[in-house]
Amino acid sequence: MAKRTQGGSSAKSSTNMSAPKDAETRRGNAGELQQQAGGEHPPMTTQQGTVISDNQNSLTQGAKGPTLLEDFILREKITHFDHERIPERIVHARGTAAHGYFELTDPLKGITTAKVLTEKGARTPVFCRISTVAGGAGSVDTPRDVRGFAVKFYTQEGNWDLVGNNIPVFFIQDAMKFPDLIHAVKMEPDRGYPQAASAHDTFWDYISLTPEAMHMVMWAMSDRAIPRSIRMIEGFGIHTFRLINAKGESTFVKFHWRPKLGLQSTVWDEAVKLQCADNDFHRRDLFEAIQAGQYPEWELAVQLFSEEEAAGFPFDHLDPTKLIPEELVPLRTIGRMVLDRWPDNFFAETEQVAFCPANVVPGIDFSNDPLLQGRLFSYLDTQLSRLGSPNFAQLPINAPKCPFHNNQRDGHMQMQVPKGRVAYEPSSLEGNSPRASAATGFQSFAERIDDPAKGRIRPESFADHYSQARQFYRSQTPVEQGHIASAIVFELSKVETAEVVERVVSHLRVIDEGLAKEVGKGLGMSKLPKAAKPTVPVQDMPDSPALRIIGKAKDTLEGRVVGILVAEGSNGKAVESFRKAAEKAGAMVKLVAPTKRVSFKDGTEVTVDGQLAGTPSVVFDAVVSILMPKEGEKLADDPAAVSWFSDAYHHLKAIAACPGTQIILERAHVKHDDGVVGIDDPKPFIKVAGTRQWSRDPASKKK
Repeated sequence: MAKRTQGGSSAKSSTNMSAPKDAETRRGNAGELQQQAGGEHPPMTTQQGTVISDNQNSLTQGAKGPTLLEDFILREKITHFDHERIPERIVHARGTAAHGYFELTDPLKGITTAKVLTEKGARTPVFCRISTVAGGAGSVDTPRDVRGFAVKFYTQEGNWDLVGNNIPVFFIQDAMKFPDLIHAVKMEPDRGYPQAASAHDTFWDYISLTPEAMHMVMWAMSDRAIPRSIRMIEGFGIHTFRLINAKGESTFVKFHWRPKLGLQSTVWDEAVKLQCADNDFHRRDLFEAIQAGQYPEWELAVQLFSEEEAAGFPFDHLDPTKLIPEELVPLRTIGRMVLDRWPDNFFAETEQVAFCPANVVPGIDFSNDPLLQGRLFSYLDTQLSRLGSPNFAQLPINAPKCPFHNNQRDGHMQMQVPKGRVAYEPSSLEGNSPRASAATGFQSFAERIDDPAKGRIRPESFADHYSQARQFYRSQTPVEQGHIASAIVFELSKVETAEVVERVVSHLRVIDEGLAKEVGKGLGMSKLPKAAKPTVPVQDMPDSPALRIIGKAKDTLEGRVVGILVAEGSNGKAVESFRKAAEKAGAMVKLVAPTKRVSFKDGTEVTVDGQLAGTPSVVFDAVVSILMPKEGEKLADDPAAVSWFSDAYHHLKAIAACPGTQIILERAHVKHDDGVVGIDDPKPFIKVAGTRQWSRDPASKKK
């Protein structure tokens, strides 16, 4: 009996004899790198004992053609993976969601027949779920992680699910590798930790042997992975899709969600402390914003391009580890999404909602992106396991809001009562039984595949794993570059296997020598390892300012939260003055005090929003302190008060402080700069409170 194993296999094992001679160069070099790791590996097999020749690539029709259904290895691997855990989602388990609407502002008539994208002014109901990827449902909101960004449009032509992330690229090029990626990033199976974290051996071992992941790693180690709020993240469809017009003509499209509030992230120490201060920080933030009528809003923008334009790109747009820079194909804003209603029941809606990239409407079609092709199968298979029945689409949160008719019957948890004797087609016994409609039904793009070869091969155009990783890193501001280096140092410092660390740094040397040196210095390396050998020459692509966060953050208090520290005898008029100014600027204001109730100078008793020890400054975007000198002296001996200001300062937040607070600021080692102001007038505070004080960041001082 053949021994089953989860061990790796070499990319140099035998390949399909019909494949081109240069197939070896197309495979990707994960297997070759794994060989370098040493060790004897038994042959990998299917569940039935069949030896697998290639565990890196799905079976496609031609190098860039669609993935074939006959690929039993892909189907077995993903089917097993999809059924590994119930009922919690395998990935994206921890999420939050809200109802809202999508309004089209710039119709794409002549480009697509999809009514949701062609009828100007029409409002389409939506349900949007935003989630972390790696952690379980009981983990926290603020770890370093990718965020899922899924939107279900309840259109008049059926449900359309735009399922993506807050990062426009992904770790892998082929769906065949998704189970391996998630097994690597999840808790290590022998010890059951770490939860919701990538800073451990198995993840970085996998990454070090998967050069195609380097671009995504740059994004994941950037501030994009530690957002301040889910209201302040971008969303991306990741893959290239097609839009089809009435003539059957195709236009390629990539989808982008752009937050009205602009982008903002936490800094690392702040993200760490938020995990202790409020496990539900992002969920609470969204809930409170909707309850306050500050409805989160995103613009939907598209990048449209033709087959001919795509052929001229210096990368392959079907490669999900690549993006199309906005400077190359500008974004066209076509609509907006507003989230204005919290779910009535978290389980019935947020947990039971089932998204699937295969849910499209006439006028929208798929590309041959191999990762997308695998997702079209995987999501439905997962939902059958997690929700326990093929009738999950009948759950209210999943059901279309337009009429729907078919001959699907019975099954576990059937919630409808179909009538009549006909449950098949063609039929002649009932005049109202459903029929296919050639005139209005979904039509796939009639794509011509010129490559007759069938095999497990990747196109040569997928071989460049470093150019866009380099472009992303070099496009960042010095502060953001410093954060990326620090994040990688932190992550690799948790890796126990020296060879893994060396392999990662060898990849960094290809991306940017300065980055590799910074990481090596942080890890105490006396000598850097040799640089990895790229399969193809690395390109120096133009910088793309659109890839930064700092340049896309808005200098505004809109959507932010200001904390005001008060105590017994505080000046109520000053408190009210700052409250009104901050609220006028668009912020939400919360009072914090050593006790839940305090009396102001004029005798007014106030119940505050948070008690000092339980409401650290990490939950605010800017802070104000209005204290009597006597109370300031008391709080100067309170570690919670000292940390309140120390954290706010080191997390680059604006501080407005009265003279009575100065003794606490001294204990907290707060240095006066443009972001530390007095309370005589709230205007200077409002002016500086809308953005981070980047001059305090150590990375801003490096040349």
